[in-house]
Amino acid sequence: MAMMSDKTSYFPLGQATLLPQEEMLEIGRRKKKLSVGIPKETSRFENRVALTPQGVELLVANGHNVIFESGAGDKAHYFDKDFAECGAQIVKGKSAVLKADIVLKVSALTEEEVDVLEPNQLVISLLNLYRQSRESIQRMLDRRLNAIAFELLKDDNGCYPVIRSMSEIEGTASVMIASEYLSKAHSGKGVLLGGVTGISPSDLVILGAGTAGEFAAKAALGLGASVKVFDNSYHRLRELERNIGQRIFTSVLHPQALTKALQSADAVLGSLRYLHTGRSFMVTEDQVAQMKKGSIIIDLSMDQGGCFESSKCTDFDHPVFTKHGVIHYCVPNIASRVSRTSSIALSNIFAPIVLRLGEAGGVHHLIKEDVGLSNGMYLYKGILTNSHIGRHFNIPYKDIGLLMAAF
Repeated sequence: MAMMSDKTSYFPLGQATLLPQEEMLEIGRRKKKLSVGIPKETSRFENRVALTPQGVELLVANGHNVIFESGAGDKAHYFDKDFAECGAQIVKGKSAVLKADIVLKVSALTEEEVDVLEPNQLVISLLNLYRQSRESIQRMLDRRLNAIAFELLKDDNGCYPVIRSMSEIEGTASVMIASEYLSKAHSGKGVLLGGVTGISPSDLVILGAGTAGEFAAKAALGLGASVKVFDNSYHRLRELERNIGQRIFTSVLHPQALTKALQSADAVLGSLRYLHTGRSFMVTEDQVAQMKKGSIIIDLSMDQGGCFESSKCTDFDHPVFTKHGVIHYCVPNIASRVSRTSSIALSNIFAPIVLRLGEAGGVHHLIKEDVGLSNGMYLYKGILTNSHIGRHFNIPYKDIGLLMAAF
């Protein structure tokens, strides 16, 4: 009864429990200033750079430090002065660049670069699994790195933004390449890839109705060429026609229809592998031998084994060879041919990712909530988290979701 009568001590306590309380924020989730290192690409035929001066300016404006190796943007026609004016720190050599919190590059890591990296650093680069070795993956595991393969990144729609962007560029560029090699400027047969009044349009056959095929078809139709598209998916063919906005010749992969189309083609673009058998190619050498002399093949699937049986890998120094009277262009990295455009596309993807990493306080926080980013992560704290890589090289792996619960 004494407590009930003591209103001055009882009621204030009861009222306090009903008043709104301040929310307790998660500890560790605060913005973090990051250092981003951009090394000069060592691959002879890699001309792209991961960040443009505009991308650097965006990161610096948000408090991050960008360390650029001198000459890293030269092949994309971006120079040290351009980056310095946007706030980048220009350094000679790779040592300072490879000590950054995030190392951002286009081509896959070299052994020399891996040996300089330190535990818990984050690397965002191309993985290119089919050109990797078990030893190179193990070397990265031993360094206890965090690594993201940018070709495996997904966006909010479940698409692969880097793959899509590079495919758009390669599809458009492949039509330009076909036009060049059909002209006399490159000892072609002097055919205009397109159509003019009173002259039958040239024939272009596209194998694959994916992103590269779609953008190649748009570019060729814009020139006035007659376009035929083959794919093993009726759904993709219908999507391509819908995205183009007009009816064109489309067909599933009937051997007779494909052979007939190849025989009349002036140019053939291949961006699809043959998946129904053990073969890695779709067009046989016999089919190539039946094509018109002076026609051109552009194989956009060279990094995955090739689309044509007669293909063999070439480079920018010697991009073509002729077999059965047919010109073959088999450079695996066509996007690097238009390096400035490709660099802008990459920077538009990578700069926002770095900003999100900074806002989240680092990769350890962001991958817990960003499914697309976690899909690209194949090493976390020196643990392999990609099942496909694990099975390919027979290396133990763990699910990234379970690791997040543990850490």
